Amino acid sequence: MFDAGKIQELVELGIPESKAEVRDMTGTQDHFELKVVSTAFEGKNLVARHRMVYAAIGPAVGGEIHALTIQAHTPNELGPKN
Repeated sequence: MFDAGKIQELVELGIPESKAEVRDMTGTQDHFELKVVSTAFEGKNLVARHRMVYAAIGPAVGGEIHALTIQAHTPNELGPKN
């Protein structure tokens, strides 16, 4: 079984300069919401960003992880911190 911490670790190791937040949406450890911020997403479209996330997590997506909602942003897209 995957948990939110494992997904966060894989994403942050697999995507350069990334910060990930993961939430188990159902408590069953197979439906997750993932928010990732990384400079590595600069110049990449949504599909390319999602592919980077899938590559970082590996074959668990579509297997042990049944559903994964992804929000992938660059720091600039989120604007300045208040």
